[in-house]
Amino acid sequence: MTKAKKPEFRPNEYVVYPAHGVGQIVNIEEQEIAGIQLELFVISFEKDKMTLRVPTHKATEIGMRSLSSPDVIDAAMKTLRGKAKVKRAMWSRRAQEYEQKINSGDLIAIAEVVRDLHRADDQREQSYSERQLYEAALERLTREVAAVAGGDEVGAAKQVDDVLALRAA
Repeated sequence: MTKAKKPEFRPNEYVVYPAHGVGQIVNIEEQEIAGIQLELFVISFEKDKMTLRVPTHKATEIGMRSLSSPDVIDAAMKTLRGKAKVKRAMWSRRAQEYEQKINSGDLIAIAEVVRDLHRADDQREQSYSERQLYEAALERLTREVAAVAGGDEVGAAKQVDDVLALRAA
């Protein structure tokens, strides 16, 4: 078994874990699990009150990544301004695709979900499952925008809302 190249993540750095969004590495610790000594990233997700331990050699393989660059944030905002692309497939199939995009950790894919599920005030109500997916995608997007900007989530949410409002106008 060859050792994978060690990722360049450090304590106190913010990272994106695909299934949970933005978290902060609080520590790198050694732990013995099933008789094997492992080095683990300890990632804290403050908002969810959750701590996750990820083997350092598996981090990039499972999709853990650094925060997006400002260029990627700009591309995500540009995606939000676009026209919604709603496929004519059954809702259950579309919902599955949206869920996959949200859990991919790809900011552009998450922005596509927000764009496609966003409803202006004059449009029909969202179903419960639509609203759940929309809110999950919106939360992931605003958390990463806030973390990259070094600002707060309220400011990031306003920035995203402004972009969506421009699209509706």
